[in-house]
Formats: sequence, structure tokens, C-alpha cells
Amino acid sequence: MQNQPAFFEEHEIRRVYDEATEVWWFSVVDIVQVLTRQPDYQTARKYWNKLKERLGKEGSQLVTSCHQLKMLAADGKQRPTDVATAETLLRLVQSVPSPKAEPIKLWLAKVGYERIQEMADPARSLDRARETWKKHGRSEKWVQQRMTGQETRNKLTDYWQEHDIKKGEEYAILTNIIHQEWAEVDVKAHKTLKGLKSQNLRDHMSEAELIFTALAELSTRQIAESTEATGMNENKAAAKTGGSIAKKARLELESKTGKKVVSGENYLPPSPRKIK
Repeated sequence: MQNQPAFFEEHEIRRVYDEATEVWWFSVVDIVQVLTRQPDYQTARKYWNKLKERLGKEGSQLVTSCHQLKMLAADGKQRPTDVATAETLLRLVQSVPSPKAEPIKLWLAKVGYERIQEMADPARSLDRARETWKKHGRSEKWVQQRMTGQETRNKLTDYWQEHDIKKGEEYAILTNIIHQEWAEVDVKAHKTLKGLKSQNLRDHMSEAELIFTALAELSTRQIAESTEATGMNENKAAAKTGGSIAKKARLELESKTGKKVVSGENYLPPSPRKIK
């Protein structure tokens, strides 16, 4: 999970990006506070609680589509917060009479579907990502490999989308199968090995880890295409086979070099030294 607040006019909207499911989750109360134009957060929270109760009695699926994630509260502590995807919030906005309804819907469409924006103007998105990585000390060679890997990933998820795989949980399941097969550790364990928490795993991979991830995903897509894999069961089989192809290549390299590909190396800034 990666926390990165966004702003609507002067209002901060808390949001969390789940890299496993590739979905943004927004604080519902923050959106409600904008819609109701309440300067007081607690008043907005009470409004949302009453609205949630009413929608629940009406049998609305909007309430069941909301989840809880820990977000930074005003007191500086991480507290459970009702969150929803941009898609759910776009429907929820209809339940709150507000002159801000249309502006907030346009804003949600913009910040919630960043992949659509990137597809509309990929050059701008890639240039921005390249500059960010360089500022963080990545080499040109690493940046090129990271971008190539992302292109490979996008082609795979495009295939999934067109063959009855639901974005979110099902993407995460298939991604984890591929990763477990080639690396022999799942995504969560790989992040733990690198000491990562909210950071994006791929942004902290070595060049070799990026290459084998791309090989596994490229193999998975080409196998899925050759068998016309559709639905979870068939794409799970393709994921396992694609991942195993990259695993064989990894083991071959490790046997020749004597060096493990999957490692705890990362690009996290060094911890400040304690003064004794």
C-alpha cells in the first residue's frame, strides 16, 4: 500500500494505492466533507455515518463496496478509515445533494483513473516517471529496464482485461502466481526481504530482478495468447508456466555466477545514524 494524498481545490483528500490490485482507495469522509462543505471533519463524519445507515437500510451495494484501511488522521496516528474506489465514489456522489457534485465527479475521474490519462498521453507520463527515477539516483540503464518491464506488464494486463479477468483481486492473484513461480517467494515476502512497506516493489528491484520479472510476464502473456486462455483457471495455468520458464533461466544464471538474483537490496534512503 502506498499513501499519497491528492487535492481537490484547497481540500486534502487522503488516498492509498494498492499496488497488488492496481487500485486507488479514497477516504469517503474526505469526499463527503467536500460535498457537504463542512469545515469540521467530525460533522462530516457524522453525516457519512447517517448516510451509510440510510443506504444500508435501502439495500444499496454502495455501502458493501466500501472498505476500511488505516490512514493518517489529524492526530498523527494511523486510524481505520472508510475508503472506496473512484468508481464507487462516483455513484456515491449522487446520494449527496451538493453544488460540488459535478466538480468532484470530474476530479475523481481524473485522479482515480490515472492509467487512462497515461494511455491518452503516454509520452508525458513516461518522461515524468523517468525524471523521478533519475532524481532518486537510478542509472539510465536501470530506468530503461524499468520502463521496458512496465510496457511488458501493461501488455499482460491488457490481455487479462480482454479475457474475463477482473481488475483488482484477480490481477493480484495472477501476479502473485507468476512471482512465486519465478522467484520462489511471493510478492509480500519479496517486499519483506527488501524491508519495504508502502513502497512499490518494482521501484526497488535490481536490474536482474526486473529482467526476470519481465521475462516471466512476457512468457505468461505469450502462452496465454497461444492457448487463448480465458477466465481465471486457464490464466492461472498460463501464469504458472510463464513463471516457471523465468525460474529455469534464473536458476541457470545463478548456477553460473554463484550469485542469487532475488535479494534484499533496495533503493531506500539509509537510516539516520543514532547519536550515542
